[in-house]
Amino acid sequence: MSCHETSKLSPGGYDPSFFARLAAVEDEHFWFRARNELILRTVARLAASLPSHARIAEIGCGTGNVLRWLRQACPGCLVVGVDMWHEGLRYARERTDCFLVQAEIRSLPFSHAFHLIGVFDVLEHVADDREALRRLRGVLVDRGWLIVTVPARVSLWSYFDDASGHCRRYSRQQLAERLHEAGFQLQFESEFMAPLLPAVWLWRKIIGAILHRGSPPKKAAFGELRIVPGINGLLTWLLRAEAHRIARGRRSPFGVSLLAVARA
Repeated sequence: MSCHETSKLSPGGYDPSFFARLAAVEDEHFWFRARNELILRTVARLAASLPSHARIAEIGCGTGNVLRWLRQACPGCLVVGVDMWHEGLRYARERTDCFLVQAEIRSLPFSHAFHLIGVFDVLEHVADDREALRRLRGVLVDRGWLIVTVPARVSLWSYFDDASGHCRRYSRQQLAERLHEAGFQLQFESEFMAPLLPAVWLWRKIIGAILHRGSPPKKAAFGELRIVPGINGLLTWLLRAEAHRIARGRRSPFGVSLLAVARA
């Protein structure tokens, strides 16, 4: 399903039926574990610059998989999870005692600004990402932090992006420009998940595309969420090691995802 076919998913390009599948695998799947490691270490590094009782929000928190990591990285802070889908917040409530709010990114119902906002694999689902970033800038304190992850490399577009309701994959330059236009100052960016790049390109562009030709993209995408013992452990180890390096400020020149840290 493309970004322009969102009448059933209004107003974002996301299929809420994915939440049940995600909740079942996120704790063990290598991709989520490695991304969480990178987010946790990045937030922990920024925590020293936050007030002791800082306000932190994750916009598009879904099942709460990352939300509990934010709480761990910032003890004593007010941590709020926001998602437009009740289906996702239902799982988040089971995972965390953080405040949860059902709202869209274009109409955030907050009267107090946050010191840090995380938006993890959300912007690619939003048709007007420029407006979304401007709205996020409006609910950040001056010099507040924004942490973003998005899928990288337009050349990797495949059935997986269609099934996921993506509007785009990002280049470094494109994401940097979007952040600048919204009034942010980019502090750090890096691609990540580099060990996956050859396999993802080969599978999604050639092997998977052939195997799943004629089948619904959603079915093919669900297949990539399977946990394969052995391979899952190896990739978890490789990607966690990469996450440690990037969180210490060492950029990766390539990958399948993109991290950006910016200030308002």
